[in-house]
Amino acid sequence: MNRRKLLIMGAAGRDFHNFNTCFRENNLYEVVAFTATQIPDIEGRVYPPELAGSLYPQGIPILPEEKLVETIQMRSVDEVVFAYSDVPHEYVMHKASTVLAAGASFTLIGAKDTQINSTKPVVSIGAVRTGVGKSQTTRAVSRALIELGYKVVAIRHPMPYGDLVKQAVQRFGDYDDLDKHDVTIEEREEYEPHINNGVVVFAGVDYEKILRAAEEEADIILWDGGNNDLPFFKSDMHIVLVDPHRPGHEVRYHPGEANLRMADVVIMNKMLTASPEGIAQVRESVREVNPEAIMIEAASPIFVDDPGLIRGKRVLVVEDGPTLTHGEMKYGAGIVAAERFGASKIVDPRPYTVGSITETFAKYPEIGPLLPAMGYGDKQRADLEATINNADVDLVIVATPIDLSRIIKTDKPMLRVRYELQEVGRPTLLELLEAKFGKKS
Repeated sequence: MNRRKLLIMGAAGRDFHNFNTCFRENNLYEVVAFTATQIPDIEGRVYPPELAGSLYPQGIPILPEEKLVETIQMRSVDEVVFAYSDVPHEYVMHKASTVLAAGASFTLIGAKDTQINSTKPVVSIGAVRTGVGKSQTTRAVSRALIELGYKVVAIRHPMPYGDLVKQAVQRFGDYDDLDKHDVTIEEREEYEPHINNGVVVFAGVDYEKILRAAEEEADIILWDGGNNDLPFFKSDMHIVLVDPHRPGHEVRYHPGEANLRMADVVIMNKMLTASPEGIAQVRESVREVNPEAIMIEAASPIFVDDPGLIRGKRVLVVEDGPTLTHGEMKYGAGIVAAERFGASKIVDPRPYTVGSITETFAKYPEIGPLLPAMGYGDKQRADLEATINNADVDLVIVATPIDLSRIIKTDKPMLRVRYELQEVGRPTLLELLEAKFGKKS
């Protein structure tokens, strides 16, 4: 029997999960290639035979998405599966049109076919866009569940940018584990805050094995979503964040709108800094799309250890990389802190960039006078460090979830800006979680 030839479009995350759950050891299909985009330098690898299974003794090539049409035609691809996130609906259909014109079918795989059942309760955190506040919400949920007496283990959406075999199942319980696994800045930003909260976090490539390992340690599994992707596990409570700073995005991005429609709880974050018009538009969207969801309103107050250091200074502001790039945010907590506490000037980093950081600004010119904390590999991390060192500034304001001074060497003073979720009114997350799961006896 001829196997149907398949190509999976991805970004080193959802694509591998879709393969593992739907196509590995599936004799009806032959996955001829993955394509990769969004993340620098993840193409040119092979999805290794150790993970691909017995049908793929040579593994599966990972090609740049620019070769999509060529690959469809050269390899007689029958069907293309779209498997990455945080892109406009129109973008998805342009890709579909490209695939259809090349002669293949175009597919989106739903949650039912890719979500794994857990033996433990699962609380999942998702969003309609990246940069909405998932990380701080995940921390707030973990603290609430710990207060109720539960042992919480977090599982983070995949970011396997290195050796895929070594990254199949990763456990992070302390800072030494971050160094042992040689994580990128993007990975460290997601794992370190959990460790600070005393929560073990798992991640990797093979999420069936990851889930089973986490279940050995947990009373409750906490799914920490990436971008605006759907959870990899069947959830007992799905919490989704919306952003009044980007009204309308909640129904214009894939798969964020699907997340919103699936939500049990919707959190509208950043209430204190959004416009009344943006807040009203998002409220109306939520009521129209998912009227049964419970809605929580929240703020993201910033915390600065010594705000007096900012006054009168020329500052370089470093913000979360993905939030500024494909997340399309124009500013974050670092800009708020600089303006609130009297910086004399926010210095544009673009005259000082080198290498891959220069390329990032060329690809995302809308970033403006902010420095995205890009660090997907050693080269990019070195370029970030050189850019910071080149900048003619008095102070570096770091508004990433981690302490950059751990991994960046500079003679410039660095000041961290942190932010946490602050619920406005009731119900609170603690109340909803206690109503759902009770207190552990």
